[in-house]
Amino acid sequence: MKPFQSEERLFVLLLYFKLRFHPRKNSDIARSMQFPRRIAIFGSTGSIGTQALEVVAAHPDLFEVTVLTAWKNADLLIQQAVQFQPRLVVIGEEHLYNQVKNELQQRGIRVLAGISGLEEAAAEDLYDIHIAAIVGFAGLKPTLSAIRQGKTIALANKETLVVAGEWVMEAVKNHQARIIPVDSEHSAIFQCLEGEQHNRIEKIILTASGGPFLGKKPNFLVNVKKDHALQHPNWRMGEKITIDSSSLMNKGLEMIEARWLFDLQPDQIEVVIHPQSVIHSLIQFEDGSLKAQLGLPDMKLPIQYALCYPHRIANNFPRFSFRQYLALSFETPDTKTFRNLAIAMEVLRRGGNAACVMNAANEEAVWAFLKNQIGFLDMSDVIEQTLEKVSFIPHPSLADYEESDRLARQYAQLFIDKIQRRN
Repeated sequence: MKPFQSEERLFVLLLYFKLRFHPRKNSDIARSMQFPRRIAIFGSTGSIGTQALEVVAAHPDLFEVTVLTAWKNADLLIQQAVQFQPRLVVIGEEHLYNQVKNELQQRGIRVLAGISGLEEAAAEDLYDIHIAAIVGFAGLKPTLSAIRQGKTIALANKETLVVAGEWVMEAVKNHQARIIPVDSEHSAIFQCLEGEQHNRIEKIILTASGGPFLGKKPNFLVNVKKDHALQHPNWRMGEKITIDSSSLMNKGLEMIEARWLFDLQPDQIEVVIHPQSVIHSLIQFEDGSLKAQLGLPDMKLPIQYALCYPHRIANNFPRFSFRQYLALSFETPDTKTFRNLAIAMEVLRRGGNAACVMNAANEEAVWAFLKNQIGFLDMSDVIEQTLEKVSFIPHPSLADYEESDRLARQYAQLFIDKIQRRN
């Protein structure tokens, strides 16, 4: 190759300094890339949904909200719709339909209701990116509808892959859809895999803060109430995921999600406690090298990354400083005390419909704990007993998943009632 001539060297230097010291504005990105992107937020009134709308509002030249959905928070849904003017709104609770319709129809916003409304909205060609932020099993069908349309899924609802991961990933492949994870841990793995397509993963390491009860033992946990469990030291999240974090079930769910999302074997997924929540996850490659993604514990960053992928855009989020984190610590999770993580690890190894059953039982147990019907440690008992009762299906169909979910909730409620009577 011939050496650069002086004119060529000058051009390269000028281009370098232009890119280095004059980064592109978001308006430049919008003109040169496929923006604005039309966004559908399924679960817009929850923690992920409201933070996604903050990201959208900060970049009006890049995003347009076209679909908003909520299950029962009609007042906030109406408020969001008035501000962002979507084309379609869905309220899950059908008895709230008239309230939402009366407020929004005069503004030219179409309104649907119920599970069928959620599936219909997901099947519409009104959006480019589907933010799957509906909590729990309820998010599965709308997400599958979006996948069948070949849409890009910004996945915040981990239960979709926990419940029916093999089935969902097969649908993604068949319909040429794409999943971009929003969970901070899976977003970290996703980001670390960029440029590593030809390099084999030896294992991934999911980090966990340890929640509000890090280091506590059963004699302490037996007396904790929901107010204690909802005080997460690092993250701002909804009630259900915050309780899951406090019991380490959230990390178990994330292990199962990662198994399907990144096509891994159970023994390739490890969990480590990292109380500072700065390192969001790591990959270890076959040569032994580790690659990690770091940042402050702020869900808006993985949300923005998913919405803009493969681009990164400027924002005014707080920046990480090593001066504020002079030490980062790590420890092995205590699975004897936090039995939910041990249960999830066994379910991950077992496969079949076991994760679907575990998820359903956990959802029922968490809601019962939030209602002060059972204790913190009782949640693990409910999950274990439910797994024993529901028949194991090694290769379930979608109908099998639905029936397993129904039966698991039925049994879990029986065990919850039994605990209430005992107390």
